[in-house]
Amino acid sequence: MNIDSTALIHPAAAIEDGARIGAGTRIGPFAVIGAEVEIGADCVVKPHAIVTGSTRLGDGCTVFPFAVLGEIPQDLKFAGERTRLEIGARCRIREHVTMNTGTDGGGGVTRVGDDCLFMAGAHVAHDAQVGHRVIMANNAALAGHCVIGDDVIVGGLAGVHQFVRIGRGAIIGAVTMVTHDVIPYALVQAPRGEVDGLNLIGLKRRGVDRADIAALRAALQVLRDGEGAFQDRARRLGDTSDSAYVREIADFVLGGSGRGFLTPR
Repeated sequence: MNIDSTALIHPAAAIEDGARIGAGTRIGPFAVIGAEVEIGADCVVKPHAIVTGSTRLGDGCTVFPFAVLGEIPQDLKFAGERTRLEIGARCRIREHVTMNTGTDGGGGVTRVGDDCLFMAGAHVAHDAQVGHRVIMANNAALAGHCVIGDDVIVGGLAGVHQFVRIGRGAIIGAVTMVTHDVIPYALVQAPRGEVDGLNLIGLKRRGVDRADIAALRAALQVLRDGEGAFQDRARRLGDTSDSAYVREIADFVLGGSGRGFLTPR
């Protein structure tokens, strides 16, 4: 066991031999920390939370009661191979959140970026790759192998199908099922997810220039109404637009998809 001398461990916490706990971190009563866990500096693991498996938790994170991080995947193909869960810095992980380690077939690592918020009951499945500043609202769920870009918001009770990619800055409305890739900066809603415009609030909050927002509006119209296949429309946008935001959408579409795309309606 490697516990920094400034860490505060409640006597009723269960810390397995081999765990590493950083400076200033506080572990509450009845929390369980596994032998292969590494917790960074200035974290808080509240009572009854469980951090297990080969899990790394970055500096400044808070794990709330009854969250379970680093348990094995909910995948019948998992055969006990050594896989990992990596969580970035300053993440807030609320009650009953679950995050699983990866699988050999998916690269072996489930990864979460910095400054994310996972509200009560959210789930991150095996091999998901989650960017920075992502927010998952209550009981939202990511299936295995999803790729979630930076600054994405997933609404409450929303579900994202396995292997789906969600581009940077997109927002998924509550109670929405997403079965296809979502282009960056899109607004997705309806029970079976549909692209219903841009995430204008998110763009404005990040200070995106009005000219770029206008270019994104025009790009969305081209993707909806333009001639040719969806990828052909995206390629033309990438070749002709002066906006880095529009080119980002084009690159995302041309980057390939195993699930197809939600197209603007």
